[in-house]
Amino acid sequence: MDLVDKVEQKYMDRKISEFRSGDTVRVNVKIREGDKSRIQVFEGVVIAIKRNGLSSTFTVRKVSVGYGVERIFPLYSPTIQTIEVVKRGRVRRAKLYYLRERRGKAARIKERRR
Repeated sequence: MDLVDKVEQKYMDRKISEFRSGDTVRVNVKIREGDKSRIQVFEGVVIAIKRNGLSSTFTVRKVSVGYGVERIFPLYSPTIQTIEVVKRGRVRRAKLYYLRERRGKAARIKERRR
């Protein structure tokens, strides 16, 4: 383990719930507006996860008022309050970019059995 990994390890101490691509997650994000801060919820399907140590990110997609909205979250960001897994999805690939072209029932993901 080199020096960079040792420094990064100090910031990766948060306990993050286990989730995969295809899972529906609810991300509570801390938003600052002026001098006030509040929690905003972003709920959608995880379509990609990039694991790269401290700079790991995950992409969440939802459909809001008929428009697809994607947001990329840094996994170890201090602005992320919690990540809750709402539903486990059963998918066969790691990146679900094909969901961008799908609409309505075609964009559904089967639920994973326990």
